[in-house]
Amino acid sequence: MRFFPTAVFPPTLNYVPCPDASGGHRMAYWQWGDAASPHLIVCAHGLSRQGRDFDVLAQSLVARARGQLRVVCPDVAGRGQSDWLKDPMGYQIPTYAGDMLAMLAQLHRQAPLQTFDWVGTSMGGLIGLTLAGAPDLPLPVPLRRLVLNDVGPAIQWQALQRIGTYVGQTGRFDSVQQAADAMWAISTSFGPHTPAQWLALSQAMIKPLESGGFTLHYDPAIAVPFRTVTEQSAAEGQAMLWKLYDNIKARVLLTRGAASDLLAKETALEMTRRGPRASLVEFPGVGHAPTFVSDDQVEAVALFLLDR
Repeated sequence: MRFFPTAVFPPTLNYVPCPDASGGHRMAYWQWGDAASPHLIVCAHGLSRQGRDFDVLAQSLVARARGQLRVVCPDVAGRGQSDWLKDPMGYQIPTYAGDMLAMLAQLHRQAPLQTFDWVGTSMGGLIGLTLAGAPDLPLPVPLRRLVLNDVGPAIQWQALQRIGTYVGQTGRFDSVQQAADAMWAISTSFGPHTPAQWLALSQAMIKPLESGGFTLHYDPAIAVPFRTVTEQSAAEGQAMLWKLYDNIKARVLLTRGAASDLLAKETALEMTRRGPRASLVEFPGVGHAPTFVSDDQVEAVALFLLDR
């Protein structure tokens, strides 16, 4: 593995106003690297996570590009530093895609974009799939490369049921470590992490309560629309997602935990045969979903995005 000496400064926290039927909300995003760079990589997180999940990957990408890169990691609405929505049914992909369009327009106004790439884990991958596959969206520039991390047009129903057992249960904890331990209990499928790595991933997920103690840093109401999904509606949505996938013109890298219960191996292989014909990389000893903390995972994404 190659290391570059370029210093990477901490990210800046920024906001973009986003419209909705209840008067609007603000979405937060973390920006790494050169804010004037014409090359933008957006990294979008999973269902109950937040943008600081990508700290390791973002720092590595910026260092490899010797600072000549803009990496933006949004906190999707209801998570992290972003506003909570007044209407819980807004916590769905159409809202998130609209928010990303607002963010991209703001970034393009601040410094014109020439190259646009996307890294999306699980829910973040579905947002990217939507932006890449839906026709006539007002993207500032076409999406060039897309990393879909352990997600595709067909999602295993059993995995959705598993996620439904804990999403929305933000809890109360006596310490940051106790909260981190509780998250690890439901996240062992992320694969091996050292205690220090897991604590680093967990800290931005936790916030203090005014009454004392800590809780998870997202709106429990994100579970409301999630729990309206049925096995039948999930199956019906697959046809639309496959149509979006088949429309994608960007180059696609599909990263999969070899033990994933959400993205079936058969689905992953089908994604290599149709539409943009994704390249597939699997990580042994990992389920849903790779976190891009380990060197081999970072290397796979960096080679795909920065190889000219």
